[in-house]
Amino acid sequence: MDYLSINKAAWDKRTAVHVASEFYDVAAFKKGKCSLNPVELEQVGEVQGKTLLHLQCHFGLDTLSWARMGAKVTGVDLSAAAIDQAHALAQSLELEAAFVESDIVSFGRENTSEFDVVFTSYGVLTWLPDLADWARLIARSLKPGGEFHLVEFHAINDLLSGYPYFSTVEPAVEEEGTYTENCDGATSPTATWSHSLGEVVSALLGAGLVLESFAEHPYSPYECFDGLEYVPGCGYQMLLKGNQVPLLYSIKARKPA
Repeated sequence: MDYLSINKAAWDKRTAVHVASEFYDVAAFKKGKCSLNPVELEQVGEVQGKTLLHLQCHFGLDTLSWARMGAKVTGVDLSAAAIDQAHALAQSLELEAAFVESDIVSFGRENTSEFDVVFTSYGVLTWLPDLADWARLIARSLKPGGEFHLVEFHAINDLLSGYPYFSTVEPAVEEEGTYTENCDGATSPTATWSHSLGEVVSALLGAGLVLESFAEHPYSPYECFDGLEYVPGCGYQMLLKGNQVPLLYSIKARKPA
């Protein structure tokens, strides 16, 4: 089964729904709203004048938010529809950005550029069968001394939702709708993989990167899972027997100089 083509078709189908959604709120973005959240803003820090590669960028809101902050950005996504929307959005806002339609493994084989920062976030790893390839791409794409930043949904959510916590060779293939509030009930087949936190860290270390920080977070900026409740000023939390469940984790790693 061609899992890559299955997922590409699903994201091509979702893109138009996402662009029209309140979840992404493109109208507010066009008026200057930043799509980035405090977790990644605090971790990545100042990007003025830096080259930044955004992996799995979807239709480019976060990529263009980094551009507004002064980064020289390149976004990569496997969905042609998403990249078309990203190009159109950048052009309409007169923001300088490069966007590449590619799955990240193919991009990793073809890319010869090195960046100050590689960034990826929120729901990205589940679409990847092999984190060793992913980590090697990151290492090759960084300049010596460059930084990698990941903010991702915590893998404990897979377990609580009935999926494996540890990696399996075969993906979960399901018919799924999308996560935005304007989903019309249409579904597409998707193929996803689980990855434990240990697998993520081991892949990055195996690619030669140096881990500088690892943090777990009890709040999420997105209401993407069942059983969440909103806490003003913090975001969404999940309680299990009265205790907070980790919803996000963040990693900073560096390529040795």
